[in-house]
Amino acid sequence: MNWKISRRKFITLSGSAAGMFMLPPGMIEGDHRSTVRFGIITDSHYADCDHAGTRYYRDSLEKMRVCIDVFNKEKIDFAIHLGDFKDQDPNKRTEDTLSYLKAIETVFARFKGPRFHCVGNHDVDSITKRQFLQHVENTGIANDQSYYSFDQSGFHFVVLDANYHKNGKPHFYKEGADWQDTNIPEEQLQWLRADLTKTILPTIVFCHHPLFEYIRHDHKYHVNNFEAIQGILEASKKVKAAIHGHVHEERFQQIKGIQYITQLGMVDYQGLENNSFAIVTCTGNEILLDGYKRTTDKTFPLIH
Repeated sequence: MNWKISRRKFITLSGSAAGMFMLPPGMIEGDHRSTVRFGIITDSHYADCDHAGTRYYRDSLEKMRVCIDVFNKEKIDFAIHLGDFKDQDPNKRTEDTLSYLKAIETVFARFKGPRFHCVGNHDVDSITKRQFLQHVENTGIANDQSYYSFDQSGFHFVVLDANYHKNGKPHFYKEGADWQDTNIPEEQLQWLRADLTKTILPTIVFCHHPLFEYIRHDHKYHVNNFEAIQGILEASKKVKAAIHGHVHEERFQQIKGIQYITQLGMVDYQGLENNSFAIVTCTGNEILLDGYKRTTDKTFPLIH
């Protein structure tokens, strides 16, 4: 496998391995020896159908296999997919869409550790959110929960779901929905406030849709009520970064001490040489994003 390993990655992984050997997990907030390493993938859009534009749907199965081989070799703490895990073919039949979901989840399940999913808009196209959740595993999370949180190695992680109409009804595109009309309902906002109040750990947030303003070619990619969400994240004084998919583009923006990060889509462009995923190392001082193939390496200082 000819995957990219940067010089910085070699140094980082060597240091992280030593740190994890010497220190117990679950270090308290503010202990800069805490280190967590996790893999991020987004927008694999797997389906057994011909390519459209830059999206080579069938290639995502083999791209995912390579990705999981890297994650297992590097012995990361967990893996998370940021949404649009699968897609549908032009016939949009529920049974076919479920078969694509099962196929890509089978490959993702080869990861030898905890794994998690964000729900993307293409995950609720010709199948419901309930059907999606019943056919994937979020380790240790009930299979009816599309937003949730967990702790790992001295950090707190929050997964949000913006696939809702303004009235709080879940999106299901087969019955009609606007992909530019995404919202996090009040019930989930209340849960988020309570969840951040309970933790004492530095926190990373995942959401398929950007939690900051993101407009491209007159299309809106961000969550409608992103400003309210940002207010909750900022008020907690615990959130260090929010990481997203959806846009198939890298963008990095710091807003009031929080790093907002978007990533490239795995599905785009043909062949394994155009794969895209990353391993993220978080310490008390910085986030190191080590990209593979098309994904850019990046360092983000953490604001205390």
